[in-house]
Amino acid sequence: MTRSTPRRAIAMAFAAALAAGCPAREKAGSSPPGAGKRVRIGFSMDTLKEERWHRDRDLLVRRAGELGAEVLVQAANGNDALQNAQAENMLTQGVDVLLVAPHNGKTAAVIVAAAHRAGVPVIAYDRLINDADVDLYVSFDNERVGQMQAEYLVERRPKGNYVVIGGAPTDNNAHLYHQGQMKVLAPYVARGDVRVVADQWARDWLAVEALKIMENALTASSNRVDAVVAANDGVAGGAIQALAEQKLAGKTLVSGQDAELSACQRIAAGTQSMTVYKPIRLLAAKAAEVAVKLARKEPLGETTRGLPNGKIDVPSILLAPVSVDRDNLASTVVADGYQKLEDVYRDVPKDRWPKKR
Repeated sequence: MTRSTPRRAIAMAFAAALAAGCPAREKAGSSPPGAGKRVRIGFSMDTLKEERWHRDRDLLVRRAGELGAEVLVQAANGNDALQNAQAENMLTQGVDVLLVAPHNGKTAAVIVAAAHRAGVPVIAYDRLINDADVDLYVSFDNERVGQMQAEYLVERRPKGNYVVIGGAPTDNNAHLYHQGQMKVLAPYVARGDVRVVADQWARDWLAVEALKIMENALTASSNRVDAVVAANDGVAGGAIQALAEQKLAGKTLVSGQDAELSACQRIAAGTQSMTVYKPIRLLAAKAAEVAVKLARKEPLGETTRGLPNGKIDVPSILLAPVSVDRDNLASTVVADGYQKLEDVYRDVPKDRWPKKR
């Protein structure tokens, strides 16, 4: 336990979760012949409030089942103490490996410590856990995500007023996105071509927080905002709502990330400029595969790079993201089956739909 989170508080949080029916077990598949002991994977998730995290859970459970593993899933929905309690509960249930998508990259270090005391390896899933001896990190190249967002915007608006809206400051990925964004923007700012009129974090990735930030930025700049570097699609949605109120939606460029359905619809309609597509099926499958290998103490067979987390250089498997706009929306997100053509282009006249291949 951390000193800041008493054991009693965690126990109470876990009891509340049980009462609410939050913990869930996702059983997947049966052991293939010769697989030996069936692997039990614990998947501790920050949230299931966003569309993409349902995909992560379902795809990971499915791939784990194909490998003969069982997955226990619990989601804390942004409650640090609850996530710690849920992780401890999965450890008491005898999981062989623990996947953690942390709400708070710092306080989740207590989960790693508890798992290691139980002899269980920990994989940080999509979000890095700081200040802990994490065994492995599986994600996309998140600094590159931020670079892609900013690059897209400056290529089209190399001069003007920019608003930067980050994600949750408790999420290490939000800092990586911001780091990538500012690497691209810095020389434009230094030359005086770009002026950052607002640079703020949206608490817990909430669209309503982004809405407020955007409203204030528009007021402060007399509605003169040329581009919005929005860290994900939810944040982009909040920013676009504020722009729409000033009749600027579609005129001001807006980035995003995750290729959520609502964002893809906005891209098709022209109110959101781009999103960064991270093929979740690849991430979830890779995480399931390496989790089973770690549990069985088998070689990963993967090339890793070390990413510092404040304590160690964490061995990391980083997948490549994809920049998506109206030009390649159908050939990437739709072609992959991540979103359906009829859903994405629902509000677009049918004669403007891309042709199916």
